[in-house]
Amino acid sequence: MIESLLVANRGEIARRVLRSARELGIRTVAVHSEVDAALPFVTEADVAVQLSGPPQAVYRDADQILAAAKETRAAAIHPGYGFLSENAEFARAVAAAGLVWVGPPAEAIEAMGDKVAARARMAAAGVPVAPGSADAVVGVDACAAAAAEVGFPVMIKASAGGGGMGMVAVFDPDALAAEYEKVTAFAGRLFGDERVFVERYFPRVRHVEVQVLGLASGRVVALGERDCSVQRRNQKVVEEAPSPAVSPDLRERMCAAAVTAAEAVGYRNAGTVEFLLDPATGEFFFLEMNTRLQVEHPVTEAIFGIDLVAEQLRVAVGDEPGVDPTTLAPSGHAIELRINAEDPKRFLPRPGAIDVWTEPTGDGVRVDAGYAAGTLVTPNYDSLLAKLVVHGGSRDEALARARAAVAGFEISGPERGGVRTNLPFLAEVLDCAEFVSGDYDTGIVSRLR
Repeated sequence: MIESLLVANRGEIARRVLRSARELGIRTVAVHSEVDAALPFVTEADVAVQLSGPPQAVYRDADQILAAAKETRAAAIHPGYGFLSENAEFARAVAAAGLVWVGPPAEAIEAMGDKVAARARMAAAGVPVAPGSADAVVGVDACAAAAAEVGFPVMIKASAGGGGMGMVAVFDPDALAAEYEKVTAFAGRLFGDERVFVERYFPRVRHVEVQVLGLASGRVVALGERDCSVQRRNQKVVEEAPSPAVSPDLRERMCAAAVTAAEAVGYRNAGTVEFLLDPATGEFFFLEMNTRLQVEHPVTEAIFGIDLVAEQLRVAVGDEPGVDPTTLAPSGHAIELRINAEDPKRFLPRPGAIDVWTEPTGDGVRVDAGYAAGTLVTPNYDSLLAKLVVHGGSRDEALARARAAVAGFEISGPERGGVRTNLPFLAEVLDCAEFVSGDYDTGIVSRLR
């Protein structure tokens, strides 16, 4: 097992990875920006190193992170999610420095990082992909021709995009030129790659993903699916497992497709294969693969009774799994709610000071938090404060526990300059008849607003 681990991330995911490492007896190292110095992940690590530079940039500074690993004699690096987690060059740099990379091979990251190439690879492997352009489209005319062939409405997507960023739906041919220019400009600015492709847009669709784990032996296993259809601005807000929309037969086919997708790129470690599910036809299509740990991984942990971070660490050094994942069966139902520092009506960021932080407790309740009372939420990073995860014997029991937990979660700041959260919105979702029925899609938030 790894002796010491540096976590190249921040907030709740850094704290969550550090927790599993400590439970395995691993010495822990945190790196942090100046503005994050008082956050729990920093104070709970065995060693903490402050990185220099603008707060928005330090967690992407590979050279500083590698220097910190050398300085603290860390043996391995876990990237969490975001920042450098899907950066193939960073994965190679970690290995070149003689450190253990807790993630998939760099070649797998590259293969799935280019969405156009990934679609082609998946189609060749027999994984269903949505109708769309076979290659990147360059220029408005080429985009228009591809859209006409696919049929409106369509999505224009950045080839290097992901996580709901760099995409737009186009319903009218007259609007295509302007949207094409917007997406290519955004993609060039954010990803350094202006290439886009066209894909069919499904007006009513569910977003369902499968958790995969590539073992050290080379075998890939699937640990069920998660439904991530409750989204605002293409960003997930509520996730649950198993999906209320997935039958046993569909589950078997989706999991098999996910395993095929991962095997096609020689995948190792934890990852997620995302699909679009058309509830009208039962068809599902490959969306993308996240070559890292997902924000919503705790719902899978809850129903399967597995620690995915611990398994990541074992795979990274070639160890046998702590529990044979092929023998695991899901139990009950789990729901995750992302608690964000934002206005609950307009979803605009609302960072600020935290005076009160009271977490709910009780059977089946778990909180992965990045903040605590007395800390400050700055505008420098994503608005995620914590993840509230509940597990029950049934979906109804999980819903009841989720409602009680949201009601019992208190986060507040001073009247002026204090943090505000989306907890009232999450309570609204849990009471929404559409969500309660289980028959919802990615448009549910827009219907609530």
